[in-house]
Amino acid sequence: MLEIPLAFILVSSGLLILAVLTSLIAFRIGAPLLLLFLGIGLLVGEDGLGLNFDNAPIAYFIGSVALAVILFDSGFNTRFETAARAAWPALVLATVGVLLTTGLVGVVVHYLSGLSWRASLLLGAIVSSTDAAAVFFLLRVGGISIRDRVRSTLEVESGSNDPMAVFLTATLVDMIVAGPEVGAPVMTFLQAFVMQIGLGTVLGIAGGWLIVRLVNRLKLEPGLYPIIVLGLSLFLFAMVSLINGSGFLAVYIAGMMTGNMGRQGMPLLRRFQDGLTWLAQITMFLILGLLATPSDFGRIAVQGLVVAFFLIFLARPIAVWLCLLPFRFTREETAFISWVGLRGAVSILLAILPMMAAIPAGQAFFNIAFVIVLTSMILQGWTIRPVARRLGLVVPPEIGPVEKVELELPGRATHELVVYHIAADSPVATGERIPRWARPSLIVRDGRSMKQQEAGQLRVGDFVYIFAVPRYVRLLDRLFASPVALEANDRDYFGDFALDGDARMIDIAREYGIPAEDDFGETTLAEFLIAKIGGDPHRGDRTTLGPVELIVRDLDDNDEIETVGLSLTPSETTRRRLPLFQNFDEIALAARDRLRGWSGRGTSGLALPAPDREPEPARIEPPAPEPSGAGPATGPTPEGSVAPDVNAPADTDVDTSPAEPEVPPKAAARAAAKRPARNATPAKPAKSPASKAGRPAAAKRKSARPPRGNARKSSP
Repeated sequence: MLEIPLAFILVSSGLLILAVLTSLIAFRIGAPLLLLFLGIGLLVGEDGLGLNFDNAPIAYFIGSVALAVILFDSGFNTRFETAARAAWPALVLATVGVLLTTGLVGVVVHYLSGLSWRASLLLGAIVSSTDAAAVFFLLRVGGISIRDRVRSTLEVESGSNDPMAVFLTATLVDMIVAGPEVGAPVMTFLQAFVMQIGLGTVLGIAGGWLIVRLVNRLKLEPGLYPIIVLGLSLFLFAMVSLINGSGFLAVYIAGMMTGNMGRQGMPLLRRFQDGLTWLAQITMFLILGLLATPSDFGRIAVQGLVVAFFLIFLARPIAVWLCLLPFRFTREETAFISWVGLRGAVSILLAILPMMAAIPAGQAFFNIAFVIVLTSMILQGWTIRPVARRLGLVVPPEIGPVEKVELELPGRATHELVVYHIAADSPVATGERIPRWARPSLIVRDGRSMKQQEAGQLRVGDFVYIFAVPRYVRLLDRLFASPVALEANDRDYFGDFALDGDARMIDIAREYGIPAEDDFGETTLAEFLIAKIGGDPHRGDRTTLGPVELIVRDLDDNDEIETVGLSLTPSETTRRRLPLFQNFDEIALAARDRLRGWSGRGTSGLALPAPDREPEPARIEPPAPEPSGAGPATGPTPEGSVAPDVNAPADTDVDTSPAEPEVPPKAAARAAAKRPARNATPAKPAKSPASKAGRPAAAKRKSARPPRGNARKSSP
């Protein structure tokens, strides 16, 4: 009697071990890891080692539970700031984009295969959504750093577009089962959609609030907090789904609220969620691989590849471009978002629904969806990094690796204990002070425990125990992070010189001999960039000014431009503009130029070049090198202005008192850590962070900037 269960355990555990071990190979060769898990399922399945698994309902059940776990973790690791930054474009992509993709693919399938409109649209709905597991894995674990706005849009879209695809697929399956004589009134369709999304959103918020309240108030054994969170999230998913709401949307929202508002047991919960999500991804892809029969793919290979290439190269780009037109994304950003439309386990999971409903073409739909997923993962998943670099969207990480351990304190403490290992060349190792609000408690050096006063100057290899408010831990990470290892292409990101965002445009133009048709007046460099970008600035945003290029290098704590890179030679990405994916502003500007050309009027009134117009080639010589021992060079200084004293003595007092800081220390920590963290990168001269530790954030920002008219620059 025990032989069958034991054999099942043996095979299942063996597959898990094999999947984990082969991940080492995937990281070495740069292969999408989820594709490897899917391939293991295919190799072990019916046409491989002969493990026969053809139970579609069981596969759908396991896949749904695994997807709910993955979506909860996706929301858990999504910051509110990230969601707010990309909310509108991501939601448009998750709704209108899915509808457009469904329609475009449905048209091609209808005329390619002769299927009915309902069946054709069903296949379009099955492959209409991007895969959250694949997108989150490639963007977060794939070792690639993309511009914040692009990364946030892709993550929020992939986490929120599954409900729309599930709704469309389930609705079309019901319509096909009901027969062609039964119509589907538009109002009935809209009511069902509003109920799905509305219930998912409202109950997701309520469920997330309940999870946070229970976790923060219940006194449980530490190991039980992850268990109750898992139980509550799956309970929420099942309950919302049973009342015809979107359970997937509900768990995503609940996960986001838990990750941003939870306090009790969060360090342990993060580690548990990480391991559980890996298990869910491995299980889901292995099961779906086992369910497939590769020998059947030959019959639909041509149709599957045609649909896959149409989806990748036409349907997805058209849908993304139309959805992002109002949001002022650059052509390169729109192109990259179009390319990262990976199809994965969600599409295969939805393809099981026609099989369960006994639709005649159900098996063919499943096989076509599988071919599309394989094509997408191989073609898109393997090329994300080179495409991002080709489009100029890769930005260097703000900080390097950090060695730390977070420990939660008992008694509902508002602080937690963080243990940092001091790495060589980290800001702390090079002399930066630990902020007084960080509460250093203990230092372990060569196996000896000592107080900070006894230890004196911190050394490489020390372990530092610090009490800190959880929301400030990420600021401390900057102080203890290893230097960022720059690649050759990362130098293009920084530019040749670093300029203060408060420098006046008129001074920049005079300093570098840049012709300007309009008087810039008192416009600062930061204000000019914001006007040219046309929205909130992000690291890596760039624009041209005559023959030079301006790059947003650093933002302050209010997400305002603090440092701007100036490149004397515009990057290849700027010189080589894509001919497609113009946004509304570019289309309007081109139309205005065309109308003025027709009416006989020139464009002399335009102060700035069109975004898609290549700059005139010009030779700009850099300023003369500074004499030995001189400080940073300054631009023309108006009469009466005084340059800041960067060599002012720093306050060396270290207060280890456990008192709560009166002023949130975010600005101080970031300012203290930012400069040294980029010692290996071209940057403007660092200011002493010690003199900033006790001053309000507003005063720190004001004193850190030179008077208007000073355009400070430093050579890389």
